[in-house]
Amino acid sequence: MEWWRIGFPGAPIAALTLVTLLTAAAAGDGEQEAVDPGKLLVLTAATDETEGYHRFIRSAKYFNYTVKTLGLGENWKGGDVARTVGGGQKVRWLKAEMKKHATAEDLIVMFVDSYDVILAGSPIELLWKFLQFKSKLVFSAESFCWPEWSLAEKYPPVAVGKRFLNSGGFVGYAPTINRIVQLWKYKDDDDDQLFYTRIYLDPALREKHGISLDHKSRIFQNLNGAIDEVVLKFEQSRVRARNVAYDTLPVVIHGNGPTKLQLNYLGNYIPNVWTHAGGCEVCDEGLLGLSNVADESYPRILLAVFIEQPTPFLPQFLKRLLTLDYPYSQLNPVGVDDLPQTEFAGLNKLGSRMDLCRQDPTCDYYFSLDADVVVTNPEILLILIQENKKVIAPMVSRHGKLWSNFWGALSPDEYYARSEDYVELVQGKRIGVWNVPYISQAYLLRGETLRQELPQRGIFTLEDTDPDMAFCKSVREKGIFLHISNRDDFGRLLSKARYNTSRLHPDLWQILENPLDWQDKYIHENYSQVLEGENYEQPCPDVYWFPVFTDQMCDELVEEAEHFGEWSGGKHEDTRLAGGYENVPTVDIHMNQIGFEKEWLTFLREYIAPVTEKLYPGYYTKARAIMNFMVRYRPDEQPSLRPHHDSSTFTINVALNHKGIDYEGGGCRFIRYNCKVESPRKGWSLLHPGRLTHYHEGLPTTSGTRYIMVSFVDP
Repeated sequence: MEWWRIGFPGAPIAALTLVTLLTAAAAGDGEQEAVDPGKLLVLTAATDETEGYHRFIRSAKYFNYTVKTLGLGENWKGGDVARTVGGGQKVRWLKAEMKKHATAEDLIVMFVDSYDVILAGSPIELLWKFLQFKSKLVFSAESFCWPEWSLAEKYPPVAVGKRFLNSGGFVGYAPTINRIVQLWKYKDDDDDQLFYTRIYLDPALREKHGISLDHKSRIFQNLNGAIDEVVLKFEQSRVRARNVAYDTLPVVIHGNGPTKLQLNYLGNYIPNVWTHAGGCEVCDEGLLGLSNVADESYPRILLAVFIEQPTPFLPQFLKRLLTLDYPYSQLNPVGVDDLPQTEFAGLNKLGSRMDLCRQDPTCDYYFSLDADVVVTNPEILLILIQENKKVIAPMVSRHGKLWSNFWGALSPDEYYARSEDYVELVQGKRIGVWNVPYISQAYLLRGETLRQELPQRGIFTLEDTDPDMAFCKSVREKGIFLHISNRDDFGRLLSKARYNTSRLHPDLWQILENPLDWQDKYIHENYSQVLEGENYEQPCPDVYWFPVFTDQMCDELVEEAEHFGEWSGGKHEDTRLAGGYENVPTVDIHMNQIGFEKEWLTFLREYIAPVTEKLYPGYYTKARAIMNFMVRYRPDEQPSLRPHHDSSTFTINVALNHKGIDYEGGGCRFIRYNCKVESPRKGWSLLHPGRLTHYHEGLPTTSGTRYIMVSFVDP
């Protein structure tokens, strides 16, 4: 058994206020009664210090309740109360405890469950509301007559409110509670609620003991059958649960029956866990310190990587694993077949990855990571470990989307449902660590939790359920909370929906689905400097030169064109054009021939249009282009291009390979200005007006093969 009480600076003033309030509240038949807050005792029952139990204790400490826990460390013999009748063991514990208070006439005792209960109001409020009942004992009430529906007709009628007794919470004078629980003479796995129900339904006993029910949830709010009645009431610096059916603010919130997930949701806010004024007010409690810890003393982590289907940007994913800010000696990565021979050489390629941690007593944590998680925060492991949770996931979502790696709620058939706060959490408008029903794709799990609470191997296997959902349900049913943190920016999720591996370089087509990752891989690292007015050149009048593509972008685009192979012959007759005739023909391949037109036009809008508007002030482009094509110059094929105007407002011309390595010669001469650009740089684009002023020609390629990418923009 556990006793504790925590004090706070305002306690004497609060006690005096309580005496005043309760004296006024009790004034009835000419007598006044002052109730000392020190004479309130909260009793609860728990055999294990689960996360639900710690949540209850925290809520009690927040309001300065005096709490005693019955049964800690004992074996539970009260039956599987989550699925059937039982709970008698709690009455046996209470029977023994109440003998100690049998003659304490002025002691008020509240008994509540702990694993699925949160306290939402103060002792002052609780005692004041209790006195309003003018009863010796008040039980909570609910909509269901459990465990024997046949007893429903024996209940006194109720005009408004819940009719049936629930034994998960009651408050009354100690001698009254003692006299009732001394009537218990049953087994530990007999039903406690049925015991109290029969006493209440006996009119003589009900009157003798002065028992009433909290029909309108003034003190006790049972969520089963009442989820739609309970909403969060936000004020600037506090949060309460409000029953909108009866316009009450319950003191005790009980997630009885199948309402544990709703209680978890409410517990993310109550009591003042998160407020508009203070944000997450508990996030810095209980953190695990890792400062000044030697590398060899860091927790050992089994890093399980899952590549279950073709995934975009996989080489980049693997490289990021090597940049994690964590001692490599304490990491044991498994499940990756294609890592380079670096710090992760000699990987274990076993399939039962969670079992490897479960069976290894030196495995402190198991970190599961899917290949579609883009980890941009190298400190992800340190941050998650410091949160000191049994299970925690970093929140990641698709760029610009609400698709994330967690669900805020479940539907009745246990699939996705959107919680009221889901959008705010994904968008970072509410920051904290959140208890949610479903996580996937990246999560950290304590090795000790695996070995002691999740020893079964089948936690990923449930009939008609996918593995992630089965895992989350298995964890929840053990009373383990699934946490998600959005306190830090950890990265993002990739979209795999339209990843076409039939292409030679399928990542090239990901500019629409995964724009940030496409940019990281294919856009030059100095491109952004151009938008800041730096790192560009003007080799000729109104001709600008700036970096735009990485070498890899250039190489893959050329390889796609050569893989397609259907180069035009450089003739005037061209069936690809609407008129069938090209005035200034080149040996080329159009982007629509390789299915890259939509992606290329997106590139023009996202990366060329901003540069154009920066370098040509006052001109606003729509970045439309009909002609988007790769040109190939060879001495024995088409070495050069005669003078011409482009059918565009402006033209881009991107060099796709290296002069002096891949070819010799080449370049562009602007005839009116007699200005040449003879040393094109791979990945750099020329940007110049197309009509009227910039009559130009392609200079001869004297050896090798030169590739350029051309668009006639705003024709």
